[in-house]
Amino acid sequence: MLFSIVFSVRGNLPEKVSLDSLDYYLTKQPDFDRMKEDRISNLKIEIEKHSSDLHTLYFLYVNLYEEYQSYIYDSAYVCVKKLLDTSHLLDDHDKINSSAVKMVFCYLSSGMFKEAFDSMDSIRIKDCSDATKIDYYTCNARLYYDLADYNNNSDFRKTYESTGNRIIDSALVLLPIESPRFWASLGLKHMKSNDNRGALDAFRKMIDMRDYSEHDFAIATSSIAYLLNLEGKKKEAKQYLIQAAISDIKSSTKETVALRNLAQMLYVEGDIGHAVVYIRHALADASFYNARHRQLEIGYILPIIEGERINTIEKQKDRITLFFYFISVLVVLLLVALYIIWKSLRRLNQAKQAIQEANDTLMVVNNRLSEANKIKDEYIGYFFNQNSEFIEKMESFQKWVKRKVLAKQYEDLMNIPLPLNAQKERENLYIHFDQIFLKLFPDFVNKFNELLKPGKQIRLKKDELLSPELRIYALMRLGINDNEKIASFLDYSVNTIYTYKTKIKTKALVSSEEFKQKIMEIKSI
Repeated sequence: MLFSIVFSVRGNLPEKVSLDSLDYYLTKQPDFDRMKEDRISNLKIEIEKHSSDLHTLYFLYVNLYEEYQSYIYDSAYVCVKKLLDTSHLLDDHDKINSSAVKMVFCYLSSGMFKEAFDSMDSIRIKDCSDATKIDYYTCNARLYYDLADYNNNSDFRKTYESTGNRIIDSALVLLPIESPRFWASLGLKHMKSNDNRGALDAFRKMIDMRDYSEHDFAIATSSIAYLLNLEGKKKEAKQYLIQAAISDIKSSTKETVALRNLAQMLYVEGDIGHAVVYIRHALADASFYNARHRQLEIGYILPIIEGERINTIEKQKDRITLFFYFISVLVVLLLVALYIIWKSLRRLNQAKQAIQEANDTLMVVNNRLSEANKIKDEYIGYFFNQNSEFIEKMESFQKWVKRKVLAKQYEDLMNIPLPLNAQKERENLYIHFDQIFLKLFPDFVNKFNELLKPGKQIRLKKDELLSPELRIYALMRLGINDNEKIASFLDYSVNTIYTYKTKIKTKALVSSEEFKQKIMEIKSI
């Protein structure tokens, strides 16, 4: 849905409009052009219907001309020719001259100044209506004003503008002071007379009256922008130019200067992006209308703006290239940093792994030390008790021998007292050993049997704590691996120890080395 820009009366300035608003209307330009085309189509249908009614036909052609007037030059020209033909058929002097003025405007708008002057000279305005005279004087004045702008020679320009001012005075005399057209014409005269303040007041007065077309409003705001720009009020001038360009779009005006002037202003400000877009639109409109002098004017500006745009693109390209190299260096540095970090992390992980292995080893050692301490505490305490008992028995035996020697009972010395029975002492030693070991390793027998084949497990006799085989491996679990020491402790020969070991290995579920390792893994409490 189209929206409109509201104009406020406050200080005669438009409410703030942005380039975004203009960009929006540029996207909607086809919609406004389509509405104009619809009106044109409807008028053509009406013309077909009233082809035999010359009076109605004349006014339909006037309406059609007004639609084409600033839209398409060629169609406007054809329409004026039909107006002239119809006026001659009506034999109406006023209509003939009014149509001729419209033809002058067509030539003028297209930049055909010679043809415009030739047509203007052929018009006899003396007996025409005031409306036709006003059109004649305003069109004739604009012809000189546009010629002054096109020529741009200071001497000729001054002459053309002075002539235009004299001619427009004739129109001002006929125009009612309360009409917007009066103030628009007065503003144009002041502007061409370098009376900028008087021109601004006149155009603003016209805007305040509000009784004008969208196209007339665009002309007024564009003129105000020009005057404000001369005063150095760039910001306000831009606002009026944006508003003028929007009104040109809404009225489907292709013969326009607002968008071109706005593009120039933005180019100076450095907004090349918008400047390029707007100057291209302005050229497209001028080409669509077929306004030769407008195309020439834009043709002077377009290469400059496009050149600056190309320079901007080249600078952006250079910046992108520089940025690419900068990013490439950063990427290389990042890769180097990542490699260094990776190496550091790898060393750190290796260090962590080494620490973990050391901790695991330390834990195993600590467990072994703890276990050894328990074994040491138990067996040291046991052997202290045994030594104490042995010393007491030795003291008792010494006293017994001394009594027998003093009593000269030598035969009794051949009989050792019962408390010193060696076999009994050894049996007690094994019992105490077994008790202490099982206290430290209560699951030893069960764990040991789990390593043997089914049906080959060791079954202990009644009141037996450890069998000879179990006792051999109990000593190994305590860290005694020397067969001679084991044999000495158990009062066996070394061969007997080998025999017991070989017998157990044949019953084992695992290899000899693994069996020994499993025995060493049996935990103490």
